[in-house]
Order: sequence, then C-alpha cells, then structure tokens
Amino acid sequence: MLYFELAWRNLFRNTRRTLLTCLLISSGLAVLVFADGGIRGMEKLMIGSLTKTLHGEGHINLKGFRQNLDVDLYLKNPSTIMDKLNADERVAAFSVRVLSGGMIGSPYNSVGGLIYGVNAEQEKKVSKIKDAIVAGDYLTGKKRELLIGNKMAALLEVGSGDRIVLTAADANSNELTQDLFRVSGIFDFGNREIDEGVVFINLTDGQALLGMKEGAHQIVLQFKDEATSRDYDFTLLDNKTGEDIEWTGWLELNPSIGAYLDLLNTDTAMIGFILFILISLGVINSLFMSIYERTYEFGVLSAIGTSRWEVISIVLLEALFLGIMSALIGLVIGSVANYYFSLNGLSIGEIEFSGIMFGNGNLYTELATHQFIFLPLYVILLTLITAIYPALFASRIIPTEAL
Repeated sequence: MLYFELAWRNLFRNTRRTLLTCLLISSGLAVLVFADGGIRGMEKLMIGSLTKTLHGEGHINLKGFRQNLDVDLYLKNPSTIMDKLNADERVAAFSVRVLSGGMIGSPYNSVGGLIYGVNAEQEKKVSKIKDAIVAGDYLTGKKRELLIGNKMAALLEVGSGDRIVLTAADANSNELTQDLFRVSGIFDFGNREIDEGVVFINLTDGQALLGMKEGAHQIVLQFKDEATSRDYDFTLLDNKTGEDIEWTGWLELNPSIGAYLDLLNTDTAMIGFILFILISLGVINSLFMSIYERTYEFGVLSAIGTSRWEVISIVLLEALFLGIMSALIGLVIGSVANYYFSLNGLSIGEIEFSGIMFGNGNLYTELATHQFIFLPLYVILLTLITAIYPALFASRIIPTEAL
C-alpha cells in the first residue's frame, strides 16, 4: 500500500505534465474506439448493401448460369427446392426469380438492362424493392406491371402509367420475344447500378416473356444468421433433384468485397500500432522527466536498502495509474462519439467498389462490447510496456552519483 501511495503522489507532483500525457493517451484511445466503430459500421453498410438491397445472402441456380446469365440455364422444377428450403431451419426467407438481359424501350428511347421477374410477396422478405418505391405502387400481381428505376425512367422519359416494351430471348428457342408493360412504380435504391440498369416485373410475366412456364433462374436466400452464408463447408441442398444445381454465398459471389472486408478488420490493429508509437513517445518522455526530477530521491531509496524490483514497481504503478485514468477518459470520449454517430450517422456520399455502388447515404458507427473491455485494456497494457524501460533506468541509478 505504501508503494501505491507513493506512486499516486508522484504522479501529481507535476499536474500539468500528467494531464498533458493523460490527454495524449486518452485521445489515442478515443480515436481507436471511434475508428473501430466506424470500421464496423462500414462493414455492416457494405454487407447490407450487398445482401439486404437486392442480391441476398446466397443464390441457388444451375451451374454456369452466373457466368453468362444464359436464359436457357434455368431450374426446371424449383418447387422441389422450395419445399426443402421451407423445411430448413437456417433459412429465414427466399424468393424465386427469373432473370435475363434485354432491351427496355419507350416511345422516346431504349436502353439495355436486366429484366427481373420476381414474386412480389417473397421479395418483401429478401430485398428492399418495396421500400425503394418513390412514385406509383409496388407490384400487386396484376399482369404486365413494371417497376423502373428513377434514373432509367428519366432516360426513357416515362412516368407511372406509361408504356414500356421489353425485348428478350426465349429460353428454349433463343428467338427474340417482346411484350408490352405499363410502369406501375418508380424506385430509387440510391445505387446507380440498379437505378440505371434494372426493371422488375411479376414472376409469371417474366416466365411468359422468356417462355419458361414454371421454371426459375435463381432462388435468392436470406438466413436467420448472416454468418451461415459465409460458411463454405455447410450443405444447403442434397442435390437429388436431377439437375446440376449450385449454391453460392455472397462472399463467393463478391470475392473482392470479401477481401476488402478482411482488410478492414486489420485496420483497427494498424491504427492501434500507430497509436502505440505515439503513446510510447509521450509516456517515455513524461516518465523520464519525472525520474530526472527525482534522481536524488531514487538515490536515497537505494541507499536505505530499497531493492531494484521495488523501484521498478513504483515507476510501473505510476504508469498503471496514468493508463487507467487515460483509459477511463478516452473511453468516455470515444464511446460518446460512437454513440452519437450510431444514431445520426456520418455522410459519406456515394461509394463505388469493384463495380458495385454502396448507396449514397450515412455511415452509422457500431458499438461493440470489446470497445469497452479490450481496447481500454490494450491501452493500459501499452502504457505499462512503454514504462518498462524508464523503470529499469530508475532502478539502475547509483546512489553515490545520485546523491
């Protein structure tokens, strides 16, 4: 207890120096906590933009379809697969789709794009098509309804109720086929790739347009636990349907995004290392100044029989108190900033990575348990490690020279 008392008193012999050092360390921790929250928020934004907007957490389709989107590579009997998915406890929701490249034309202009035939009710659970509607109405199941992106609508000069002609290839004969639709709604995903190049029609209309009857190109899934979609080893289907079916998780669908997310996870460690260097310089400077001011006292301590380990203990205790105080202050500042931006968000504009647009909106930071436990402990430990050299220096002071 005597060493604790000595260390605490020595820490406040020069209050200004102690507070400045404390401010340096606590600022480092606050930055670390906030950066970790921002990185986790960015990871959630990127994953959500991929899996919650349109693409889902995984796809089931015939092998080879993903590479070229060949309309003739479609599931002939998707109902068998749907029965198995309904019985799978890991699956939260799924949606059956047909998908084809084609021409989207109006009386004024025409563009190339993707035509999605979707089940309106199923899509509510796996994508945000309904939430993205900004004009008109969502699909109701009536024949020849069509949803179009706001950017494509501007290019084609159409609005709700206007006519659109879709041209695509028949899935069986590969001959061109056309049908007339009316715009029932206009959507805005905030994603240029979707808003400029995609239209949605009802599943039955899509099947009729492509001559597929009851077939489907793609079954999109959402899981109860998103981590399930990252597991490459688990078996989703026993593949006894007689078709060459493949299951693909979102990480495999977007390998470059997965690699970037892995890189994001190392950013906190990199920031921590940089802060360690800055904190080390501040702590070493502060402790050495304190030791030089007390050279005479350390000489007296050694002269009256104080062991080197006891001198080291006193200096390390000073560093421990400094680290604890700094950690508490930094944790409060960092957590308050994290909490504020987790509610209000940071405007980040429109981000494009690997050809994918990650909407133009706000980045919301994430609060996590380790920010309140491991990051403060990390900073306290770094402060103690940094103090080892000054402590060893103090323990080697020769009493006769010091006096």
